[in-house]
Amino acid sequence: MSVHLVDLCELIVDCEHKTAPTQEVGHPSIRTPNIGRGHLILENVNRVSEETYRLWTQRAVPRPGDLIMAREAPVGNVAIVPPGLNPCLGQRTLLIRPDQSKVDGGFLNYYLNGPFVQGLVHAKTNGATVPHLNMKDVRSLSIPDLPPQPIQRRIAGILSAYDDLIENSQRRIKILEEMSRRLYREWFVYFRFPGHEGCRLVQSPLGEIPEGWEVKLLPDCVAMNPRVQVPREDIKPFVPMGCLSNDSMLISNIESREGNSGSKFQNGDTLFARITPCLENGKTGYVQFLSGSDSVAFGSTEFIVLRSRSLTPELVYLLARSDEFRGVAIKSMSGATGRQRVQEKCFDDYLVIQPSPILLDAFSSVVRPGFDLIYKLHLEIQNLRRTRDLLLPRLLSGQIDVEALPEPVVSES
Repeated sequence: MSVHLVDLCELIVDCEHKTAPTQEVGHPSIRTPNIGRGHLILENVNRVSEETYRLWTQRAVPRPGDLIMAREAPVGNVAIVPPGLNPCLGQRTLLIRPDQSKVDGGFLNYYLNGPFVQGLVHAKTNGATVPHLNMKDVRSLSIPDLPPQPIQRRIAGILSAYDDLIENSQRRIKILEEMSRRLYREWFVYFRFPGHEGCRLVQSPLGEIPEGWEVKLLPDCVAMNPRVQVPREDIKPFVPMGCLSNDSMLISNIESREGNSGSKFQNGDTLFARITPCLENGKTGYVQFLSGSDSVAFGSTEFIVLRSRSLTPELVYLLARSDEFRGVAIKSMSGATGRQRVQEKCFDDYLVIQPSPILLDAFSSVVRPGFDLIYKLHLEIQNLRRTRDLLLPRLLSGQIDVEALPEPVVSES
């Protein structure tokens, strides 16, 4: 016998129907883009003051184990609130507090993201210009007989083990990326590279630099939008702007298309967003997903492709991530409000330091393994997600006997 979702919950509360004033620091304000399938996406989350937080949580204060659902795109996504976050609801979201005496919260998180409930959700929103869930429809969602709570907790444990592995790998990627950026600044901004104690500094147009290094114009060191032949025929990898991360080198969810209209690139190239607000948000990617050195791909016309001439591919990516480089690009932007673009000529007079070849080789030998590991971890995350998503409907439907499965083990590496 089925029950309604509201019968399994202590409360289901709507958000405030107005935009919260934001600031750089403070409590996270969870909007629909922050709600992934089962987990919150806190990259570029809006922040609110303590006063705004109190006003926006008058109906209910979200607490660990509560669920937040998106009422609009991505409609129906549900994420669990982790310990220590203290968020408030942004627009077009709602809060679900499971009654732990009736249903395990972790299990309900996965169940609401499963194919049965998602099918109900999308059936209720089909046909609308903008898919939108009504509170009445959420409360009345039909939930069939659930397994006993020990089985619920077992299922949630199996699925959360995959999520824990994914989270561990994402944390390692973030650390590796940060290490590479810090090493770049240590060696090429502060000149604290191995052996710097015995290196004399000399005057240059950029101030004092190590003796033997040169100051060059960027176009002499980095090719901007280098010519790459991409055949029009056949299916090839295509990278839309949405594939780039705001804070990582990774390029995800790559498409396959025919044609060759747009930017062209190869492994080792850096993709630099040239349009607002993508540039300000930090969208920059490092190409390493192609099968070979001669393989080519194409993508958005709003990329500037950067390729090393006399530096190294890794150094070019890290240069493109630097505040100084991005600042020059942002200042050059022109065009209609909301569609401003970087003027490539802004880099014609941009000065960069050309280190010695020996130091460039040493730098690459240190950071390249980190770049390779980031991509390897990215592939592992994709495999874990695929496996979890295949298991999800089978576990929830009872096709897999969870009592016969071994206890999940999560690596802390």
